[in-house]
Amino acid sequence: MDGLEANVYKGRFAPSPTGPLHAGSLVAALASWLDARAHNGRWLVRIEDVDTPRCVPGADQHILQQLAACGLLPDEPPAYQSQRSHLYEQALERLVAQGLAYPCACTRQDIALALVATGQARQRHGELVYPGTCRHGLNGRAARAWRFLTLNSASNTPLAAVQRSQQAINFIALSEPENTTWHDRRLGEQAQNVSQEVGDFILRRADGLWAYQLAVVVDDAAQGITHVVRGEDLADNTARQILLQRALGLAPPIYLHTPLVLGTNGEKLSKQNGARALDTDRPLALLETAGKTLGLELPAGSVQAWLAGAVLQWRQIHRLKPHH
Repeated sequence: MDGLEANVYKGRFAPSPTGPLHAGSLVAALASWLDARAHNGRWLVRIEDVDTPRCVPGADQHILQQLAACGLLPDEPPAYQSQRSHLYEQALERLVAQGLAYPCACTRQDIALALVATGQARQRHGELVYPGTCRHGLNGRAARAWRFLTLNSASNTPLAAVQRSQQAINFIALSEPENTTWHDRRLGEQAQNVSQEVGDFILRRADGLWAYQLAVVVDDAAQGITHVVRGEDLADNTARQILLQRALGLAPPIYLHTPLVLGTNGEKLSKQNGARALDTDRPLALLETAGKTLGLELPAGSVQAWLAGAVLQWRQIHRLKPHH
């Protein structure tokens, strides 16, 4: 925590500077801002530039300007993941010391071949479910990446074959049942068996860059984030992040995943499928469109009047009492 009282609401919007905001990302930004204001809380912006090869120079400032044009101003200076590597390093070292992280030598082709050999050649959202090849050691191969150990149940035995401390095995067996469950304020009860549906996921990539899952968990804790409001496409990451929070002894935030804006192809609107940058010459129109996705209907007016009304409506829709 950062010295604020534990009951102070803190939310955040965490864009990746791979380009300007589009209609879909404005929905997530607006929802997180509204939730913070409806709770009388604080709202932060964190620039998630940990994947440096994909970052576009100047995109961070463009994003901040777009937010400001729509009246969405953070309560603190923006934080940058690229300046927080020492925190991620400390977290990885702790997980390694606990026996909950291990080096991996596998390439994507290695993983695909291993899955084919065991008759498990299925893909999950285009990703290969890691079969645990390097849980038992590298067998003389060079380490490429670091993974989180998700071994968690009788269906993933034999535990004795895993070269980890008994303490770590007990931790996993006790704290991670078949499914990791959590409550989403919009989607309701959620569950995922991370070991079977994802496998041991990456913490540090083969190129030396930090993986999103570790960075976001460390950052949310370091910034004292109490509530995470983000797009529904990220709901699938939540179980992995909860496992990391448990392993690092961190309190999980409360989650709300917002509806997605879809492109003409029926898929999530994104830079990859032609999402256009927001034209902030008409910010009120942008807010009205984003608000409709979130179930908000307000009369036209100034940006500030619209935002004030939207906070009240958000509070009613989500049955919130102001958070002091």
